[in-house]
Amino acid sequence: MTLLPRNNSLNTLSEEKTSAGNQLFPVFLKLNELHTVVIGAGNVGLEKLTALLKNSPLAKVTVIALKVSTEVYLLATENPTITIREKQFEEDDLDTADLVIAATDDNILNAIIRQAAHDRNLLINVADKPSLCDFYLGSIVQKGDLKIAISTNGKSPTVAKRLKEVLNEGLPEEIDTTLQQLSTLRDSLKGDFTTKVKKLNEVTSVLVKPKQQSEFKNLFRWIIWGTIVASIAIVVSILWSRDADFKSFLQNINPIFYYFLGAGFVFAFIDGAIGMSYGVTSTTFSLSMGIPPATASMGVHLSEILSNGIAGWMHYRMNNINWKLFWLLLIPGIIGAMAGAYLISSLEHYAQYTKPLVSLYTLILGIVIFRKALDLKAKRKSGKIKNIRFLGFGGGFIDAVGGGGWGSIVLSSLIAGGRNPRFSLGTVKLSRFFIALMSSLTFIAMLNGAHWESVAGLVLGSALASPIAARISNKISTKAIMMSVAVIVVLISLKSIINFVLKVI
Repeated sequence: MTLLPRNNSLNTLSEEKTSAGNQLFPVFLKLNELHTVVIGAGNVGLEKLTALLKNSPLAKVTVIALKVSTEVYLLATENPTITIREKQFEEDDLDTADLVIAATDDNILNAIIRQAAHDRNLLINVADKPSLCDFYLGSIVQKGDLKIAISTNGKSPTVAKRLKEVLNEGLPEEIDTTLQQLSTLRDSLKGDFTTKVKKLNEVTSVLVKPKQQSEFKNLFRWIIWGTIVASIAIVVSILWSRDADFKSFLQNINPIFYYFLGAGFVFAFIDGAIGMSYGVTSTTFSLSMGIPPATASMGVHLSEILSNGIAGWMHYRMNNINWKLFWLLLIPGIIGAMAGAYLISSLEHYAQYTKPLVSLYTLILGIVIFRKALDLKAKRKSGKIKNIRFLGFGGGFIDAVGGGGWGSIVLSSLIAGGRNPRFSLGTVKLSRFFIALMSSLTFIAMLNGAHWESVAGLVLGSALASPIAARISNKISTKAIMMSVAVIVVLISLKSIINFVLKVI
């Protein structure tokens, strides 16, 4: 027998390659066509079983354990592909298995299971024992047919979990629609493989043309900023030509201006961070300072022209806009807002009666915000809201009548329906800019004007806060802010309602 000379340098290089980096080979298994045996039915077994079913609802799984938890039984009841065998593990239980998962807290038993699996040339995962595993159950990101597996080579499940959260937030739900459309296109193509690849490259090349994207971004920037400047110029011109109180305000600034300047900054900062509550907080504050409901709503919407224009632009630059959703909300929202502004302005002379009704509305919104703060981690609904146009119309109308509620109603409904929070926030803020502009023009046409110190304070304060709030929207304790806002709104609204009742009595 002739022995080949050993090449020490190549051997050393091979050892270095195998000792460094993640050597795992990622695969995706059709668990519905394989038989997986899970030994253990406690908390760990439940975790493994849930992971299997979440990624493969039709997975064929046999669970073997002396004691089976109630939660595992419930899963078996809901999934007919799961079989439970309440018994002591025996090596023969693996005779029909394709994959094995040991999920017991008995190290000796786990070692026996592992040896039995290897005797049958089966791959095994041993819970919380990376060194004993032939494969790992990694963190999974799924958007429809798109599935991404994350592995840290068993080093840090926490890092894998954080990466999963980042990808879940960063990948839009609409990416699955893109996959379906590309699949349909691929099936319709004719010709050889090379021809199909060329055609698919042509279709998808638009996704990687930075020049066109940059040109569109510049155009859209001029549209937004041009609209902001034009709208401010139009509003100021109208007010200057017809309102003596406005001229007087500009010449002699009332100290109350500074109160509303600070309030506008704080309220816009909160709204930009959590996507809601600017209208309800500003209206509640305005009512408590003696401002009539219609004028309070006008102040809110005038201030939102600039603040939402800036915030909308910032979200656009950060690619936080869902354009399909934007157009579905915009037109109905404008119509609803103008109708609501017309209605509440017509009732301005009856402010002593409409004020407690608006306070009741803000009280309800405060309670809604508080409940949403408590339910932030609750499971979202699987089905998205279908009638977006009706949601936009209703949100715009109620927002104009009550001086706020667009974020609380529209944004929260979108998120509760399963839409991406970041993209929903950016879309709602940008559409809000155009809706605030049209409702403001309606208010100016209907009202004679007054209390310009409060309106100007809100406008400037909210404009200063908007760019800051947009940047920290993902870095702030949403729950703490929402609960604080809710408590303040509820207390002030109750005070206003109680004062009205005492006057009547």
